[in-house]
Amino acid sequence: MKFGITDITVFIAFIAGVVGLGLWKSKASAKPGSDSAADYFLAGRGLSWWLIGISLIAANISAEQFVGMSGSAAGSIGLGIASYEWMAAVTLIIVAFAFLPYFLKSGIYTIPQFLEVRYNPLARTIMAVLMMVILIGVSLSGVIYAGALAMRDLLELYNVHMSIAAACWLMGIMAAIYVAAGGLKACAWADLIQGTALILGGGVIAYFAFEALQAAPVASLTPAAGITPALADSASGLERLFQLNSTKMHMVLPKSNADIPWTALLIGLWIPNLYYWGLNQYITQRLLGSSSLKEGQKGLVFAAALKLVIPFLIVFPGLIAFNLYSTDMADKAERDFLSVYEKAVTEPASTYVFTCHDSWSVKNIAKAAEINAYNLRKQEQAKTQNLKLTEKIQAQYKTDSALGLLIGKLIKPGSGVLGFVLAALFGAIISSLAAVLNAASTIFTMDIYDKYLQKNAPHKTLVKVGRVCIGVFVVFGCLVSPMLDDPKFGGIFKYIQEFQGFVSPGILAAFVFGLFNRTAHGITGVLALALNPILYGILGYAMPQLSFLDRMAVCFFSMLALMTVIGFFWRLPKPVVFESNTTMDTKTSYGALIAGIAVIYATVVLYMVFR
Repeated sequence: MKFGITDITVFIAFIAGVVGLGLWKSKASAKPGSDSAADYFLAGRGLSWWLIGISLIAANISAEQFVGMSGSAAGSIGLGIASYEWMAAVTLIIVAFAFLPYFLKSGIYTIPQFLEVRYNPLARTIMAVLMMVILIGVSLSGVIYAGALAMRDLLELYNVHMSIAAACWLMGIMAAIYVAAGGLKACAWADLIQGTALILGGGVIAYFAFEALQAAPVASLTPAAGITPALADSASGLERLFQLNSTKMHMVLPKSNADIPWTALLIGLWIPNLYYWGLNQYITQRLLGSSSLKEGQKGLVFAAALKLVIPFLIVFPGLIAFNLYSTDMADKAERDFLSVYEKAVTEPASTYVFTCHDSWSVKNIAKAAEINAYNLRKQEQAKTQNLKLTEKIQAQYKTDSALGLLIGKLIKPGSGVLGFVLAALFGAIISSLAAVLNAASTIFTMDIYDKYLQKNAPHKTLVKVGRVCIGVFVVFGCLVSPMLDDPKFGGIFKYIQEFQGFVSPGILAAFVFGLFNRTAHGITGVLALALNPILYGILGYAMPQLSFLDRMAVCFFSMLALMTVIGFFWRLPKPVVFESNTTMDTKTSYGALIAGIAVIYATVVLYMVFR
């Protein structure tokens, strides 16, 4: 299949409109004669609740969610993957009323600045450095790579071929243009279109998926493992969804589950959630740009309500993709496995050995015997040369292909719908990338450059530094991100989550402890930030069987315990007071509080329905 001219027109018009609106609104709303750091980095502290809410969703949802979540739903996790969204809804409410009041009252530009208010300048610097490493080395390169991979695979369905490197540079340059020119305000207004299109695009995919499921012959559908449904030809798409996937419609998974055991719902999953939504600069920067505390709180509650909807637009279509296209997923898994094998055969230095899927080996006896012979040769080579071999296990299904299969098979070119859906997905990737670039440049400029390289620099200088940073960072990200295509990284989701654990438990522990204990000496925060990466690394090396969520939980509580002990013996002469350093309205929105309670109640109901 090939793109129709209408699809190409819609795609180009959408992207041009997004970039154009962001640049126009950032310039049109700038104060005459003003080029201040607050205008550039925090949108002049003038963001309204609806802009904040949509922007939070657009910055958050990217290729990892659409590709990764739909793929996880098609695989063994099923609806359980929705915990990343529904628990985020509760987390956003906590951030709105427990974290945000302190942040806005203090008048900070960056989250690390708050640690200087509570602890000392060293704590701020350590957190700034840690966040720079994660934002540039992990988040930026990870978002670019995941987005490039998704777009490359989708475009190949329509005979548009693009290398990973080319896709990385295309997205990086697109994001850098409007972020460097317009700052956070450009990001927020661009996000308004992209976030709305993202939700509509997800709805379009879900609509076509349910239609296809209802129309498909019963004999052609594949149920989840262990199910033998008695499907009626007249059953609706929704009825078929639940009948075919009853074993996957559970949010509370067994303790033995390697991805999201029920124990992670109690402790482990809350740590990355609270860090990500409350302390991660590329998310919280939109909150720091709020025009008032009420607007920020309403924006967070709005985003939380949208989070309850996202799984129905991503997870349910993923389940349907397996029911409709399990054969295609199996073929894709076979092709990928054999591709890696054939490449390894031609590379004498390769250290891979391959384990074939049992059912595949029965159907492909000759090829399986060839692979086993190759493995024996590699094992002998490993003994003589003292090499460490890496096992590559053939997946039964390539479930990450779920989104691509839905789009490629259900949305036909020519009407413009395909162009809109692809533009929405492309825009989602650009939004996340722009958010990371904006956050990283803000932290470097305000926490490193302004504090150590040129103290109290003029605002115009700070803005110039921020723009230069964006250019440098995007070049770095585009150079590094194609390297993540190497299988040794174990997949982009694992890469991002594993490395986040080096910083998030320590940062969260420092913030939680600092808010509740105002008398402990500043050294407590410094130790939590500095020792967490060491402990996390030791646990990963000594206990590799421990999931990253459980490692994060151990680190978090270990840091809290350490801070409590040290704070008991080493105290400040008087408690820290979080004084107000802003002229904005910092009164709580009680309407938002009531709506937030309703969102939490709705989340609990969803967990009870799909327990």
